[in-house]
Amino acid sequence: MKRTKITYWISTSIVALMMTFSAYSYLTKPEIAAGFHHLGYPDYFRVELAVAKLIGAVLLLAPVPSRLKEWTYSGFTIVFISAFIAHTASADPVNYRMMPLIFLAVLILSYISYHRLRPVASPTPATSLSKA
Repeated sequence: MKRTKITYWISTSIVALMMTFSAYSYLTKPEIAAGFHHLGYPDYFRVELAVAKLIGAVLLLAPVPSRLKEWTYSGFTIVFISAFIAHTASADPVNYRMMPLIFLAVLILSYISYHRLRPVASPTPATSLSKA
């Protein structure tokens, strides 16, 4: 249990830090804006993605309901796969293509350890319709 908890917090922190750093870069670095143009994305998408990454980083670290956490993991999975596809379609260097897959692997590690830490929900007892 202790190993799982350490694995969860390290992997989740890495993903959250990377998403926060990339969101900051999306909003402040002109070379990142040029990279989005190179990939064929409009400028407003860079801002939307930065905001979504910041919200997702907070949701990964915060004690939020399980359903919200699941949506966060799903959203980041879509972001990483989409980044891989965009860099591949633009014929970018291999390191640009591999980084989203590496972070996807760290996200998967976080997701697996998150589920190992969650208590198994017991089924709710069926309500009886007996007359009282």
